[in-house]
Amino acid sequence: MATTGRVAIVTGSSQGIGAAVAERLASDGWAVTVNYSGHAEPAQALAEKITATGGRAIAVRADVSDPAEVRQMFATTQQTFGGIDGLVNNAGIMKLAPLAETEDALFDRHVAVNLKGVFNCLREGARQIREGGRIVSFSSSVLGLYQPSYAAYAATKAGVEAMTHILAKELGPKRITVNAIAPGPVATKLFLDGKSEEQIAAMTRMMPMGRLAEPQDIAAAVAALLSPDMHWVSGQIVRANGGVV
Repeated sequence: MATTGRVAIVTGSSQGIGAAVAERLASDGWAVTVNYSGHAEPAQALAEKITATGGRAIAVRADVSDPAEVRQMFATTQQTFGGIDGLVNNAGIMKLAPLAETEDALFDRHVAVNLKGVFNCLREGARQIREGGRIVSFSSSVLGLYQPSYAAYAATKAGVEAMTHILAKELGPKRITVNAIAPGPVATKLFLDGKSEEQIAAMTRMMPMGRLAEPQDIAAAVAALLSPDMHWVSGQIVRANGGVV
């Protein structure tokens, strides 16, 4: 596996889309920090898999909603690889409920992880990512579909998009691009959990291409945004959703 000398942190990357992104970046020659907040085993296994195939990876625990833990994750990445060139803000939660039935604790947790967590990482990335680097955060195509029961989740993703547009202007002088990717339905545990077969089938019928996305579909789009060829694309929201909206 050829190395590029570039280093990326991928938050929430022990499974699902984040794991696919980490693997894709490693295959493209990036050194990768595989971030997790819960069980260490999947993250360690992924880092070992990347290393076994000739890549460079470490697993680092950090709850992105905690600024101190985010700072330590960046410090560990710096100490291990000597710098940081990319950040992928993938960590997030999605617990659905009609707005009138959304408890304070559920709303607050969405804000803590999906919004404050991205803010914490963007702030640290703005301070530490090397000139010419890349930042990609995750929004959602829910912000085009506006489905019932997604109010808390969609609100946090709207905030992510706002920060993306603003930070792109602030980091332009350092030639750091800042974009967001907004997937549609993806066949991951995060999306499938709690949904009936009928709900999943109905969502699949909505897709113009006749299927849900796979994590690798989204990882390919993220990798494209982090590539050197995308140096003139910044402040954009890429709706990687197969044409559903």
